[in-house]
Amino acid sequence: MALRNAELQRLRKHRVPAWWRDAKLGIFVHWTIASIPAFAPVDVDIGELVQAGTRDALKYCPYAEWYENSLGFPDSPVAEHHRAVYGSGPYTDFAAEWEAGLEQWDPNEWAARFAATGARYVVFVTKHMDGYCLWPTGVPNPNRPGWNCRRDVVGELGEAVRGAGMRFGLYYSGGLDSTFNNRPIGSVAQMMDAIPRGDYPAYADAQVRELIDRYRPSVLWNDIAWPSEGKQLWPLFSYYYQQVPDGVVNDRWMPWSALLATMRSSTARRGLDALIQRQAKRDSGVIPPRPPHFDVRTPEYVVFDDVQPRPWECVRGMDQSFGHNEQSRPEHFLPHDELLWMLTDITAKGGNLLLNVGPRGADAQIPDAQLTRLSWLADWVVPHAGAIAATRPWIVPGTTTGEGAPLRYTARDDTVYAFVQGGSGSVTLPDVRSTPTTTVTAIDGAALPWKDAPHGMAVDVPSAADPAQPAVLALRQVEARTTAPAR
Repeated sequence: MALRNAELQRLRKHRVPAWWRDAKLGIFVHWTIASIPAFAPVDVDIGELVQAGTRDALKYCPYAEWYENSLGFPDSPVAEHHRAVYGSGPYTDFAAEWEAGLEQWDPNEWAARFAATGARYVVFVTKHMDGYCLWPTGVPNPNRPGWNCRRDVVGELGEAVRGAGMRFGLYYSGGLDSTFNNRPIGSVAQMMDAIPRGDYPAYADAQVRELIDRYRPSVLWNDIAWPSEGKQLWPLFSYYYQQVPDGVVNDRWMPWSALLATMRSSTARRGLDALIQRQAKRDSGVIPPRPPHFDVRTPEYVVFDDVQPRPWECVRGMDQSFGHNEQSRPEHFLPHDELLWMLTDITAKGGNLLLNVGPRGADAQIPDAQLTRLSWLADWVVPHAGAIAATRPWIVPGTTTGEGAPLRYTARDDTVYAFVQGGSGSVTLPDVRSTPTTTVTAIDGAALPWKDAPHGMAVDVPSAADPAQPAVLALRQVEARTTAPAR
């Protein structure tokens, strides 16, 4: 016990590297064989689903990459769709069609589009809950031999991403693998009960070590939980940090424990589901529990209300799914103004946005609706990178201008950047006061008229060429009129 605790204490001395804190924007990529059927219901988003407490709620999961799990419920929308389109064909048949689509794949084109947004890192799904591996793994699957891509998709994309000047991270579904446990999952508690045991922990450990050795990922992004106890997990973390000293691990590495073992009891599962439902209502979404060791927090489809004491990233899709969903319509996607303001809001609170891209499986192309949103980011983030990348939260994240327009702040050195959504003309910044050396400019350096006002600083903001884009003001040598609330 003492040795294990000593190793855990050493792990906790690891600091999140500056490259990750500075990034602000990353691209997540979910591209599994479920992108062939590309189907999920769009009636509710994941936050609403978890909060509702519906029995077997996850059979209605809006995530298209959960297709195989939803298929396990005969009365689910996915099962009805599958019978109508594919008859009794098994899920495993999609692998051959997905691999055929690779003939049209250009990883360099993907990487160029990602880099154009101003993103500084990419996290790629190497294995999701269906257990299919997107690299030619040397770790044999004892239950489904050869359940992996013959082409090194992970390696090819990693080379392209790094060649485009970004960091490359890897996602691995350590908590779920249907080739080891294919029982349908209807709730969060059932999901915890579905974490495979037996020979799976050794299999998962060997695969993650293989990924570390082959690709040296800058981010090691696990999902759900980890199938072994902490005493087996801490050496894996130590090995990763030895190989990638400036690497980052996320917060979904809750190790197997006696508490998780209680999920075999229906009473315990009901209790956990009730607790998860209450927490989801409190948090307005899904926020993973804190494991004994992690570097960054990863709330899912939800943004924290304030600056956080630990580094964090909001992880979400452009619509209600991570994997490509043919059912998504324009109203299910992030609007232009909401996407840009979401990045602004997250940055002001010290977080990163890990925004997902879900390519098609049939032809390995990024759908037009997603390309449009990548272009929106490219048009705004890159010209305003000085106010976003490598900034830190200011005294307060911001609320509204004196006139009621949404307002956020970031800071670097002696400059405070104010972001105003939908504001033009004279706007009052209620949290700021001038000093004898204050200057105010647009992001391009053009001077802007300003004056002291009774309730802050009044700045003349020019009309935006695109109303969806926030106005950005550079305030140099200013002081705060307010202080952050005590935490």
